[in-house]
Amino acid sequence: MPPVVSSTDAPVLHAQPAGVRYGPALTLLASLFFMWGFITVINNTLLPHLRSVFELSYTQTTLIESVWFIAYFVASIPSAKLIERIGYQKSLVAGLLIMAAGACGMMLAASIPSYGVTLVMLFVIASGITLLQVAANPYVAVVGKPETASSRLNLVQALNSMGTMLAPLFGAYLILGRSKGGTATAGTVLTEAERMADAHSVILPYALVAVVLVILAVIIAKFPLPAMGSAGSRVAKEQRKHLSLWNHRNLVFGIPAIFIYLIAEIGVANLFVNFVSQPDIANLTHEQAGKYLSFLWGGMMVGRFASSAVMQRFDAGKVLAFFSVGAFAVMMVTVFAHGEVAMWSLILVGLFHSIMFPTIFTLGIKGLGPLTEEGSGLLVMAIAGGALVVVQGWLADNYGLQTSFLLTAACELYVLFYALWGSKVTNAVPPPEATFE
Repeated sequence: MPPVVSSTDAPVLHAQPAGVRYGPALTLLASLFFMWGFITVINNTLLPHLRSVFELSYTQTTLIESVWFIAYFVASIPSAKLIERIGYQKSLVAGLLIMAAGACGMMLAASIPSYGVTLVMLFVIASGITLLQVAANPYVAVVGKPETASSRLNLVQALNSMGTMLAPLFGAYLILGRSKGGTATAGTVLTEAERMADAHSVILPYALVAVVLVILAVIIAKFPLPAMGSAGSRVAKEQRKHLSLWNHRNLVFGIPAIFIYLIAEIGVANLFVNFVSQPDIANLTHEQAGKYLSFLWGGMMVGRFASSAVMQRFDAGKVLAFFSVGAFAVMMVTVFAHGEVAMWSLILVGLFHSIMFPTIFTLGIKGLGPLTEEGSGLLVMAIAGGALVVVQGWLADNYGLQTSFLLTAACELYVLFYALWGSKVTNAVPPPEATFE
């Protein structure tokens, strides 16, 4: 059986100077993971708010999130080139400042108000997050002892999940709770004055976000982060010349698995508030529904903590298969049930979704050896699959919101296929020899 190659085993090993303390640097970097998880999930409470402000269809509403994920595809390669040019620390600062600029732009969009400007500014924020992701993940892997790289990445990912869990409470209180559309029952028609007032309610939360991002940028710019060195650079070029990524079934089917899974995750999160607010489901205000969204993301955090122990005893593919069957089951309940049963089944899918991204990612790069770096890049670009959530918006407009979750159920079936067959390693090659400084 070929060795398991994780994202931390790939050519990122680096000998660190003795006596250097990495705890403060890791704590600071963990705050970045928290912030981009937090800001990403604010969208889930922002979308129903914008839907009422601009009187959007579900298609137009989900297009907002599509623009967000298109940024992952567009900005990933430029981000890598920028990091190569200016280094990791300056890139982290640049990513935070880009996000802060986008947050300030959201204040402008709320003041006008403008749907078009909102789309542009969300793209800017997402581009900044993409730069942070491309820079921070490999940095965390090498800041400290190589043998504990995996535990460090799991720790900061847990902080990311904490951000996603707390963001709905922030959004529900400062966006939905301070707006007429957020506190009204489903079907309430807002006057022009009420819609303008609701649009302005976005200014304060994004002002707070911008201030925090600028403070973080200043701290990181002045913080003596340990040098990453050149260990993360591309190695084993001669080894790669005669190898092809497309000979690895687990990667070939893993790229669409990430892409398709993101459609499911983002579709559930984006339409959650609108769904549970419906009279025949839970009949909640958007503010109340936004608070329940925290349970969805909280389930993902709990699942990630628990699965780290479970996967030490059971095969990752089998665990992924079990979770995909569970996700399919609760989505079918969501589609055909009513009342609080449908609401809680949709919340429960967060638990089953928890392991999918990291597990698919790990299975996708297994056995790639010196091709791990390139394979990882393709899997990161596949996050752009979240942009196709607009398809679910179209289904909701034409066939009903509840029926649209059949698309989510179909996505779970592809993940099951990947877990049982597509993730099987073919043409495994050993990893390249690590270089040290």
